[in-house]
Amino acid sequence: MNYTFIALVENKPGVLNRVASLFRRRNFNIESLAVGRTDNPDVSRMTIVVSCPNGDVDAHRIEANLYKLVNVIDVQDVTHQPSVTRDLALIKVKVAPERRAEVNGLAEIFRARIVDVAPDSVIVEITGTEDKIEGMMELLRPIGIVEMVRTGQVAMTRGVNDGVRRMPGMSDRHYEDVSVAAMVP
Repeated sequence: MNYTFIALVENKPGVLNRVASLFRRRNFNIESLAVGRTDNPDVSRMTIVVSCPNGDVDAHRIEANLYKLVNVIDVQDVTHQPSVTRDLALIKVKVAPERRAEVNGLAEIFRARIVDVAPDSVIVEITGTEDKIEGMMELLRPIGIVEMVRTGQVAMTRGVNDGVRRMPGMSDRHYEDVSVAAMVP
């Protein structure tokens, strides 16, 4: 089963490498990884989707190991929490002008949009769940997918709920409490 973690980390060089190396050393397969800055430029947010064959036991190990990294501020498991998850994909489709209406129709059905038109191709942008993106790809594949790129999954809990923290007290820092001065190496 895949577990989804949200990790707040210091926005410093090498942090991504440390986190990825942790998963490599512990032999956990990262299914998806998305990283971006938060509204605080000194803090980045990682959404990590990991295969956990042993379920909660593995999830607990992952969380505990993430907290061992000095640059990790907070870790939440949002796997079983009410949350919104999204992927973004750009799909370049080789299509002649006479078949563009067909691609445009598919894009409307999936609430996607065409973001670029060239003489011989279009680029479709789609956001949504993995299933939605896979469904769109299945229908575009016979037309002619030339190239595709996907972001990793991003997730956010609904409402004011946080994800599960199995290690309360492991890190007494929370995003609201983080200031630039508190993150001195």
